[in-house]
Amino acid sequence: MSIYVGNLSYDVTDADLTTAFAEYGTVKSVKLPTDRETGRVRGFGFVEMSSEAEETAAIDALDGAEWMGRDLRVNKAKPRQ
Repeated sequence: MSIYVGNLSYDVTDADLTTAFAEYGTVKSVKLPTDRETGRVRGFGFVEMSSEAEETAAIDALDGAEWMGRDLRVNKAKPRQ
């Protein structure tokens, strides 16, 4: 399962997101979709962690938290349809 992270700063990098989530466990992967035309981060991303417990801890701690000047929206990612 993966975690959806919304309302990200457009200046965020994979390393920034990895560092923020590493406090709650092992980060397996980070994906930051970019705009095809501008190449700029689209303001959301996905983080995959090693265990369900780590994901839950990260969601509980970071949902609504201010980070890089923005209030994060963090929850379980919904499967693609």
